[in-house]
Amino acid sequence: MCIAAFIWQAHPLYPLLLLQNRDEYHNRPTKPVAWWDVDGCEILGGRDEVAGGTWLACSRQGRVACLTNVLELHHLPNAKTRGDLPILFLKSTKSPMEFAQQLITDAHQYKGFNLILADIPSKSMVYASNRPKGEDINIQQVSPGLHVLSNANLDSPCPKALRLRKSFKQMLNKYGNNEVMVKEMVEKLMEDKVKADKSKLPGICALEWEFELSSIFVETDTPLGLCGTRSTIALTISAGEEVGFYEKYLEKGVWFEKTINYNIQKQI
Repeated sequence: MCIAAFIWQAHPLYPLLLLQNRDEYHNRPTKPVAWWDVDGCEILGGRDEVAGGTWLACSRQGRVACLTNVLELHHLPNAKTRGDLPILFLKSTKSPMEFAQQLITDAHQYKGFNLILADIPSKSMVYASNRPKGEDINIQQVSPGLHVLSNANLDSPCPKALRLRKSFKQMLNKYGNNEVMVKEMVEKLMEDKVKADKSKLPGICALEWEFELSSIFVETDTPLGLCGTRSTIALTISAGEEVGFYEKYLEKGVWFEKTINYNIQKQI
């Protein structure tokens, strides 16, 4: 399960500053952050080599998409790949709201997802989710401010989301109006292994499983192998539309770091 925290249109230097942990089985083939071409559209992000999708990516035009799964007990068989949703948005020319509304017709064909869609030049961000089951897709404009997205709805008060919100806010206050140090933020915020009080867990799945997933940084052993946080991303987009994409990722038991910077292309 994944978790992300971000500040949107509420920082003097960064229209968007986003941190995300991706939790997955350590043996699942994955490519670290890189530029890749999808039908002529250049996309920057990591890539799941099993299903071909991504969990966080951006485009040269200043579009950003971030995905987390929804914690649920029963999964939809033969579901479409959730990781395709960010790619479809980045390839699209539709606004975040138009794209989200387009999902209404087939959102039920995916397992539970939370999706953040942003277009930096137009200062537009939308949240979309296809849960709870049996209800219309949840679509809402994201207001300026600090937000946390875990495995329930945006800004849901689950223990680790509340913990990350508090620590993220404290770190932003520490930096004030100055440039943030992304590696320090990753280390101090996203590598937090403190687990929640069992009495405060949602009770959707087995208690011990929820407990193992209740920290911001997850690491647990399962019958299918080691599972947990294997990628942390810090995405910064400055007021001058300079993008910084930093990833700390696990590969064959070793942690690596990679940073890619670029400028958003002006639309003609």
